[in-house]
Amino acid sequence: MKTQYYTATSLDGFIATEDDSIDWLLSLGTQGESSYPEFIAGIGALAMGASTYEWMMRHSAKVIKETGSAWPYEQPTWVFTHRKLATFAPHADIRFVRGDVRPVHAEMVRAAAGKNLWIVGGGDLAGQFFDAGLLDEAIIQVASVTLGKGKPLFPRYATNGAWKLVSVRQLGNDFAELRYQLSNPSSESFG
Repeated sequence: MKTQYYTATSLDGFIATEDDSIDWLLSLGTQGESSYPEFIAGIGALAMGASTYEWMMRHSAKVIKETGSAWPYEQPTWVFTHRKLATFAPHADIRFVRGDVRPVHAEMVRAAAGKNLWIVGGGDLAGQFFDAGLLDEAIIQVASVTLGKGKPLFPRYATNGAWKLVSVRQLGNDFAELRYQLSNPSSESFG
């Protein structure tokens, strides 16, 4: 079982524009052309931030068109938020939480029943799991676009071998997928 940060980023390191748009990403192909189908098959539980959840709420028509459902996940999902959010997918197993990621991670492990955990986003939430020593792997699909500014891929300082590249593969003409094994942070490896 691994805790994985699976995401896409622009060449200049942004996962969304400043207003949380991922239209740049959606114009670059389909999920079937990515490693997503094989990845999601191994996932037993998800964690996401409020901005990601709200994006899905605002774009539910687009999500339905792409996946057939406003909430495309069968797995239990923990949404980290500091405010009250509406439930827009009444049949989904969505749990709103706040605070430290450690106790939530323990709940996710139990719910995943041996499958992997996906830290959907954003970058800061993935960073919180990293800071707690709970992030094992990052799978990053680098898109052939630049955004200039936006929401950063991983807003953390991580050096001294915290990220070890284990594979690189080309996905179509628009993406390179980088897979990193992550070491638990220490006082020397992050700030």
